[in-house]
Amino acid sequence: MAKLFSVNRAFMKTATTMVGISAAIQGVEDEIEHAARCDAKVLITGESGVGKEIVARLIHGRSTRSRGPLVTINCAGIPDSLLESELFGHVKGSFTDAHRDKRGWLESANGGTIFMDEVGEMSLRMQASLLRFLETGEIQRVGSDRKLPPVDVRVITATHRRLLENITEKTFREDLYYRLNVVHIEVPPLRNRREDIPVLLNHFLHTFAETYQIVAPEVTPEAADYLGGYQWPGNVRELRNVAERLILKARDGHITVDMLPAEITRDQRPRESVAVAAVPAIASNSQLLFDRMFSNGASFWSEVYEPFMARDLTRNDVRDVVRLGLEHTRGNYKMLVQCFNMPPEDYKKFLNFLRKYQCHVPFQRFRMMPAAMGRASHVATA
Repeated sequence: MAKLFSVNRAFMKTATTMVGISAAIQGVEDEIEHAARCDAKVLITGESGVGKEIVARLIHGRSTRSRGPLVTINCAGIPDSLLESELFGHVKGSFTDAHRDKRGWLESANGGTIFMDEVGEMSLRMQASLLRFLETGEIQRVGSDRKLPPVDVRVITATHRRLLENITEKTFREDLYYRLNVVHIEVPPLRNRREDIPVLLNHFLHTFAETYQIVAPEVTPEAADYLGGYQWPGNVRELRNVAERLILKARDGHITVDMLPAEITRDQRPRESVAVAAVPAIASNSQLLFDRMFSNGASFWSEVYEPFMARDLTRNDVRDVVRLGLEHTRGNYKMLVQCFNMPPEDYKKFLNFLRKYQCHVPFQRFRMMPAAMGRASHVATA
């Protein structure tokens, strides 16, 4: 069970921030800060490998509970028959191998945080047990006829599944979803924040170079182009694995195209042609929406808000439009309300919408940016 459960009483000193420079990852950092200042339950969503556990660790490490334990569980890796006993504990003789009383992970997390990864894999029976704990804070060990005093545990959960779809399919409880989803943090996939790829690659190369006690190699421009154009279906976890593989293969202090895994080079044209085709495709949708509002007088509520609520636009689409606007207003959200053709009294409503749906973009970096440079920067990093 070593890989499925761990208690960390000292927060990892190396994990102090999310690695990346994109607006999307800066938005995640902001949400981590907000979550760390409260004791509310947190639901972290995103594809496998995006770094959901890192987000949970950062929330715990920056919170007032940082001196307490952080207990992590992988719900997908534990059979349902064992999960209840491991989570709530058991008493001696409650089943065949119960040779002694054992406290569960919730008790172990008392005074700290419990992080339940892949909570969407829980059976409906276990979901009901978890819901009962969330409502009362009480624990009843398997085989016991009495309840233990309530424990003081903050609950952070994560899943790669779309739980709203699971609710529709009757495989996830709606009442549990709303119990867990007090603070929602969505971690975007790596392909939607490509400007973070070289930053992450450099971070991992230097980390593994230190581990293997070698000089960190340089990535040739052509190899960097292929790495930047790859879709990274395994996200940050895949990039980390590739970086370790490249460290072991690097010759003469350089990483060249012939060292890259076959899946990275197999379906790619040279990066020059990929960049020309791919970047405008991402920029054009947000640029079109921005132009409709800025030049044609359309309102944010009709052009962006309504399609987003109808799920025709994603959070990244909304962030992209907001980022374009902030580049024009040099980070001034009040001016942005005017540019997006909303009445001034909609200012708070606009900000509340952005924060509620994790679409808020930090304004600070735009304050130092000339307006003309801002527009060019967006196209280069989209």
